[in-house]
Amino acid sequence: MDLGPQIRDAALALGFARVGFTPVEPFVRGAVALADWLEKGRHGDMTYMAEHNRADPKSMLEQARTLIVVAFPYTRTVPEPPPMHGRVARYAMGRDYHTIIHSKLLALAAKVSEIAERPILSRLCVDSAPILEREAAERAGVGFIAKNTMSIAPGLGSYFFLGELLVDLDIAYSSPERTRCGSCNKCIDACPTGAIVDAHVLDARRCISYLTIEMQGVIPRELRPLIGSWIYGCDICQEVCPFNASKTERAIPQEMAPRFTSVELGRLMNIGSSQFKQLTKGSAMRRVNRYTLQRNAAVALGNSKDPRAVPLLIEALRNHKSALVRAHAAWGLTQFDTAEAKDALAGARQDETADEVLAELMLSR
Repeated sequence: MDLGPQIRDAALALGFARVGFTPVEPFVRGAVALADWLEKGRHGDMTYMAEHNRADPKSMLEQARTLIVVAFPYTRTVPEPPPMHGRVARYAMGRDYHTIIHSKLLALAAKVSEIAERPILSRLCVDSAPILEREAAERAGVGFIAKNTMSIAPGLGSYFFLGELLVDLDIAYSSPERTRCGSCNKCIDACPTGAIVDAHVLDARRCISYLTIEMQGVIPRELRPLIGSWIYGCDICQEVCPFNASKTERAIPQEMAPRFTSVELGRLMNIGSSQFKQLTKGSAMRRVNRYTLQRNAAVALGNSKDPRAVPLLIEALRNHKSALVRAHAAWGLTQFDTAEAKDALAGARQDETADEVLAELMLSR
């Protein structure tokens, strides 16, 4: 008897929006694309992308016979942020998805054992596990890989997380999805930094999500004006996608309800360690440290062109402990053609000692 329908019902009852089943076979197409991507350095500083065998799911569980793929939705509709606020990617507005999906996959594994009427061997994967999960989702009929490299489930869009459960059970496989982008290039055209260099090819080094989250050092000067007000992640290529066009918010799990939709930049520039921990408690934003987020805020303040940003940037340039933040505060001030901003930059050229800040100040002449 095929256990698939019962397992699907159990997964849907746990809050997953899509469920599919696929063979535990190597991801040949994805492995070739990944190798080319890595060879061209498009992973930037994400060296961990080359550290594991992501092509063969059996490397994680040798006895696995079926890969269960699930989609867990998060919020689609959010208000435009007020002036002097930094934008946050939708996925990070609620609780940390790693914790939530991990817990639900554990519950699903227990339910699968109950349905199978025997203990099962299983391995669960949430985002950070070495698996090419978007190809897995495509093979399992959960969603196709779009030109922006996101996974899209028709009727659901792309605002969802993927999770996987390897099990030592034979389950009838789902029909695979196929790309439905057609001639649409809206995501490619809308990306302000040109990170989508070709259909299905992303250069992370130009992606706003990479620049504001994964990149730890100085953001390239030529990309800073293109970041706009994003301080953690980016949703632009999803916002323009026709599959996300519905303005009606579908039901989302309570755990993913947004706790905030933007962050006040003045508050962020002055936030202390304990306040930062409180702001990011239980959030995916914990992936970055306080100084990285303040670096991003300095760029967003410069891009705001709002006069209220100037004193915040001056304070950071003069007194912030982090040279990284001071360097980006210096750049932010160059976006304001005022005597106050110019005087602050001139003074910093006399007082600053950190090389990375001095380099920024010399370029701002």
